Amino acid sequence: MALADKYTPADLESKWYDYWLRHRLFHSEPDEREPYTIVIPPPNVTGQLHMGHMLNNTLQDILVRRARMQGKNACWVPGTDHASIATEAKVVARLKEQGIEKSSLTRDEFLEHAWTWKQEYGGIILKQLQKLGASCDWDRTVFTMDEARSESVLKVFCDLHDKGLIYRGVRMVNWDPSAKTALSDEEVMFKETHGKLYYLRYKIEGTDKYMVVATTRPETIMGDTALCVNPDDERYAWLPKDARVIVPLVGRSVPVIRDSYVDITFGTGALKVTPAHDVNDYMLGEKYGLESIDVFNDNGTIRTGLPYAALDRFAVRKQIEKDLDAAGLLEKTEDYTNNVGCSERTGVPIEPKLSMQWWVKMDGLSKPAAKAVAEDIVKFIPEKYKNTYRHWMDGIKDWCISRQLWWGHRIPAWHLPPRVGGGHNYVVAPTPEEALSKARLIEPSLSAADLRQDEDVLDTWFSSWLWPISVFDGIRNPDNAEINYYYPTNDLVTAPEIIFFWVARMIMAGYEYRNEKPFSHVYFTGIVRDKLGRKMSKQLGNSPDPLDLIAKYGADGMRVGMLLQSSAGNDVMFDEAPCEQGRNFGNKIWNAYRLVSGWEASPDAKQDDASRLAVEWFENVLSRTIRELDEEMSSYRISEAFMTLYKLFWDDFSGWYLELVKPAYGSPIDMVTLDATRNFFDSLLRLLHPFMPFITEEIWQDLTPRKEGESVVYAAMPAAAGISEAILNRFEMTREVISGIRNIRKQHNISPKESLSLHIITDENYPSEYAPVMVKMGNLGGISEVSEGDGGIGFIVKTTQYFVPLEVQESAEDRAQLEKDLAYYEGFLASVEKKLSNERFVGSAPEAVVANERAKQADAIAKIAALKKQLS
Repeated sequence: MALADKYTPADLESKWYDYWLRHRLFHSEPDEREPYTIVIPPPNVTGQLHMGHMLNNTLQDILVRRARMQGKNACWVPGTDHASIATEAKVVARLKEQGIEKSSLTRDEFLEHAWTWKQEYGGIILKQLQKLGASCDWDRTVFTMDEARSESVLKVFCDLHDKGLIYRGVRMVNWDPSAKTALSDEEVMFKETHGKLYYLRYKIEGTDKYMVVATTRPETIMGDTALCVNPDDERYAWLPKDARVIVPLVGRSVPVIRDSYVDITFGTGALKVTPAHDVNDYMLGEKYGLESIDVFNDNGTIRTGLPYAALDRFAVRKQIEKDLDAAGLLEKTEDYTNNVGCSERTGVPIEPKLSMQWWVKMDGLSKPAAKAVAEDIVKFIPEKYKNTYRHWMDGIKDWCISRQLWWGHRIPAWHLPPRVGGGHNYVVAPTPEEALSKARLIEPSLSAADLRQDEDVLDTWFSSWLWPISVFDGIRNPDNAEINYYYPTNDLVTAPEIIFFWVARMIMAGYEYRNEKPFSHVYFTGIVRDKLGRKMSKQLGNSPDPLDLIAKYGADGMRVGMLLQSSAGNDVMFDEAPCEQGRNFGNKIWNAYRLVSGWEASPDAKQDDASRLAVEWFENVLSRTIRELDEEMSSYRISEAFMTLYKLFWDDFSGWYLELVKPAYGSPIDMVTLDATRNFFDSLLRLLHPFMPFITEEIWQDLTPRKEGESVVYAAMPAAAGISEAILNRFEMTREVISGIRNIRKQHNISPKESLSLHIITDENYPSEYAPVMVKMGNLGGISEVSEGDGGIGFIVKTTQYFVPLEVQESAEDRAQLEKDLAYYEGFLASVEKKLSNERFVGSAPEAVVANERAKQADAIAKIAALKKQLS
């Protein structure tokens, strides 16, 4: 296979992804190897690839590919989420385009349309992930509403109900008037909203006096069933204990109650109590036995029989302000800013509403999950999210799991005819047949036609919380070989905004159904934002299309671009420039390989000293880097790990090693050096593969003849060999010497092609064994050891003085630089000596730390002496 002259990512990507799929290189089956498992956070079936997916799946792919190369049986399970609210909204919108209203369809007819839509669009995002290089086991692709997952969900519902952990009851819920469904607290986001504070007059019954009440929601006065004041508020001490007021416009007489809940400092200190439309008012209503009057229809319009019937709640707000003012019942209005709860899915303000719903008792389920994170059985990266998690778990409330939708897992509860029995008046069973059998235990004469299945579906998260178990069919078949092998999974990569929706609940489900954690580590990504700090979204139009970026910079370049801008838990301020940098890095790798592959080797060529020293040095650099990389990856510092490799390839390998071993133009290279260089390239490609899979596969295949089906995907990850710190330290000093020579060339406009001489006042810090390296990289005609400086331009490395004899006058800049260096080292010496004069430090610090400080002191003293001598 001949490598193309030019690096063109698009030419590689489809070729190698098809190759990987053709040979099923991502497929996993249980065997004797150590498993490594990740389950993908299932994207919505409605979804298209966005920047958050790019970041999340790049990180997952790196972890999975690296595990494969470490010899583990890596399994990355893909799948999609049915996303009840989002998908139903998409289907309803499409039906409207076709002139069909949802209300004109039966449930089965609507679901037929929904499944058709899912078949057309449901797999798009997974195909898009393949463009990124995601090495999922596509044979295992699952869907939260496929047969196995659906049966698992229904089985868990029935089990929890039988345990008394699922119940049905009227509670205050968050109601989405757009989606016409209840939401959990976690599905409500708060938006700062600019509105008004309305001061309303409530006439005190039997007097000409009024109580003035401040409210942000005058449209709910039809539901007022009391006013409330704080018993400690002196402003209302004169009110009789049995005082009543008239609700403005409505004319209803309601009591004035007293409760310390009321904030004396807000508004007038008087609170209108609307139990059906405010959580806190509901609690007051329960406490004082107040009537609850539901003002709104499910779509947010006013109910029939009330003033303003059929008008939208916000239209009513505008109209009622005018009507109150006309009736002399509006004292004043003020501009007011507050945080309004909105639906996470539809974006509309939610409506607190009393509603019959299904609930999961969370108190018992949450305890082992809270303990697992507190004790690092499940480790969060970064750790700061432990506090966020603990705070939520400490105040956890029961979970509202019913949704008033058609798309989703229909609740497996069958209601009995009103005449039958007491208690629940319903049975819970996974199938209609089992439900009928249970019902006949209550009333033997019942038939299937007598049972009515509950209309609601389950919250989407009720299927997602089972994901690490259900993808291996561990709910239906809890002792199957796959769940026993792959569970618990290793790592979860996800966003912190679903820590409560999903992460916490998966941990609960893990302990409830497997009696152990679902994963060992949770890596939280940041949010991808634009340069202005705004979250990227289609609505703002500030999010580039990831597929366009892949087309422009290549998948490897895009992956590198995301890594260069991200670290665990920190938001990504996305910029295209790092993606370009990623493509340029790919170009660097490509050209470096073309350089090496173009060298001609000769069995007669002998390895010179510079090449021998370069090979020896790079062996040590490579081993040191592998150790650093292993430590960074085990600590989930994935972006830092990539930067370690980036610097290794760009600086150490390309900038130094290849320059040192490169043969003179037209000359052959010796076999020993060429073999070592190709081996180094092989190791570098393996190390880089998890981060940049496409270019590394292309070059690895070209490096040596391969069999069909062979791939770097399964090539062993290089291991660190022994490291000589002496070699690394001595070579580092050599690099500083060469940098000193190059600086002199630059300062005095001396061509790199012009040979120079180097004079040295030698001491123990002169790396004499690397003189061949200095000669080659510094283009030196010779190196001479001298006892004193003999003119020319000098510099110091460690304590050794170097001079380049030149016929030039010392410049003011040269002297200024020496004086600057002297001042720096004198300050540095003072700080070291201050530390060493501290008896507590010397007495308590480890011996190695103190020895290191003394070495710094000796080096600084020698450096200062040398600088003073140069200046004199």
